[in-house]
Amino acid sequence: MIQFPGAIGISGLRVYDWPTVDGVCGGSPHVHLTCAECYYVIGGRGSVQTLTRRGFSETPLREGTVAWFTPGTIHRLVNDGDLRILVVMQNSGLPEAGDAVLTFPAEVLADAEKYAAHTQAGDEESARRRRDLALEGFLELRQRVTDGDHAALDDFYRSAVSLKQGLLPDWEERWRAGALASAERTGEHLDLLREGDIGHLAEADIHVMRAEGPQRFGMCGRLDVHDPAEGRSPHD
Repeated sequence: MIQFPGAIGISGLRVYDWPTVDGVCGGSPHVHLTCAECYYVIGGRGSVQTLTRRGFSETPLREGTVAWFTPGTIHRLVNDGDLRILVVMQNSGLPEAGDAVLTFPAEVLADAEKYAAHTQAGDEESARRRRDLALEGFLELRQRVTDGDHAALDDFYRSAVSLKQGLLPDWEERWRAGALASAERTGEHLDLLREGDIGHLAEADIHVMRAEGPQRFGMCGRLDVHDPAEGRSPHD
């Protein structure tokens, strides 16, 4: 597999334009436990709502905006008109491959089987239901944090970690094979260059990735997913 530079992941995202109970359009609020994520806005307008110990915040998104957030930042995309984003993710796209917990109500988060059942979204109807249930929990959590109940955030984090506990070994393997290996490879190249060794430069090539088939129903919108494993050289 030819890794994307830095072993990051990228996806094209067209944010849902479905209306919600609080009067705006957008995606499903969720959190990542170990990965940072970056948005580069390529078109349209909207915002990203975030919830942390600092409270609730809303950051405007316009073409050319670059915004990123660290693990633990609960985030929700709002679409004010044709919002399109290039999403850049740590750890070979782990945020779309397991490191995400939706802000469902507490009783759903407390039941792993119930949580798993509600996360399934194979069509627009089920994706809407998933989004609306996550929004229900998000609005309740936002109100509690706004009222000064920061323990509510800790309760949510603990539930999220409990749901993902069994996946941590797989996440570590992905990190070791991706981001860690990529960083170590840079160190190896530096050592070679210090010795005047140019051998690794003989492997130079260009690689191209194409989106995998039709768009998926992602948490925040319709996704064009790119798999580094599908990267090919035009000379192959």
